[in-house]
Amino acid sequence: MQQPSGHEQNADQIAYWNGPSGQRWADRHAAQESLLGPLADVLIARARPKPGERVLDIGCGSGATTFAFAKAVAPDGFALGLDVSEPMLSQARAFAPKGLPLDFVLADATVHPFEPASFDLLASRFGVMFFADPIASFTNLRRALKPTGRLAFACWREPKENPWMMAPLMAVYKHVPKMPPVGPEEPGPFAFASEERVTRILKGAGFVDVAMEPHNLAMDVAIGGGLDAAVEGSLQIGPASRALQGHPPETYAAAKASIRETLAPFLKGQSVALQGAIWIVTAKAA
Repeated sequence: MQQPSGHEQNADQIAYWNGPSGQRWADRHAAQESLLGPLADVLIARARPKPGERVLDIGCGSGATTFAFAKAVAPDGFALGLDVSEPMLSQARAFAPKGLPLDFVLADATVHPFEPASFDLLASRFGVMFFADPIASFTNLRRALKPTGRLAFACWREPKENPWMMAPLMAVYKHVPKMPPVGPEEPGPFAFASEERVTRILKGAGFVDVAMEPHNLAMDVAIGGGLDAAVEGSLQIGPASRALQGHPPETYAAAKASIRETLAPFLKGQSVALQGAIWIVTAKAA
C-alpha cells in the first residue's frame, strides 16, 4: 500500500492511518458520515465557500467534505482533498460524483509543496489536530493561501464536554487499565480543545483575526440503528476501541456489557444521543 512521505515527526500518524485503524475508518465510512455529517454542515456554513473559489480540504478522509466544498464552488472553482490515509483516499476517489471540480492528493500537509498563494479557503473537519509540529504545519498551509484567503476548521472541545466519546471509554475502564494520558501539546483528537493553544499556534503560523465559536450538537452514536448499533460502533472506532486493543475475549465481553449498560438510558426509539462539543475556528492570512 502506498504511503506518503512526510515530516518525520508525523511518521506514527501516517502509519496509523494507513494500517488496520485507517482501514476500519474506511470500512465504516457510511456510518461515520451519518454521525459526523451534521458537523460538516456547521463547518461549511461558517466557512462560506463561494462559487469560483479554490478550497483545500485538509484531512479529507473519504471525501464527503471535499464533495460538499466542490459543489459549493462549482462550476468555476476547485476543491482539493488532502489526506495521509491511502485507504480513505481510495474511497474518496471511488465515491467522487462525476463532473465536480475536485481532486485528491495523498500527502502530509506539514511538508507538501503547495503552490504558493493558490487557495482562497483552507478548511478541515477534524483533520488538523494530529500534527506533531502544528506551527510548522499551519505555516506551510498559510503559504498556500492567497493574501485575502481564510481558514475555517472544526475541532473537538474538552473530553468532558464530549460524552458521546468518553462515556463508552469510562465503561471500558472498569475492566482495563487506563491508557497513558496524552500531553496537552501532543497530537490527538482533543489536542485543539484549548483556546489558548489554538490561538497561539495560529498566530505563530502567521494567521490573524483568530476566532473560536463553540457549538454543541446531539450525536446519535447508534446512527438510527438502536442500542446494539451504538455498542458496536463504540467497540469499532474511538477511544473505547483503542483501550480494548490487545485484551482477551472475556475482557472484551465484559467491557461490551458495561458499554451497553452505560448507553441504555440514552436510548430513545432507535437513537442513542449524547452531547458532542466542537469549536469552529476561523482566521485570516496575514
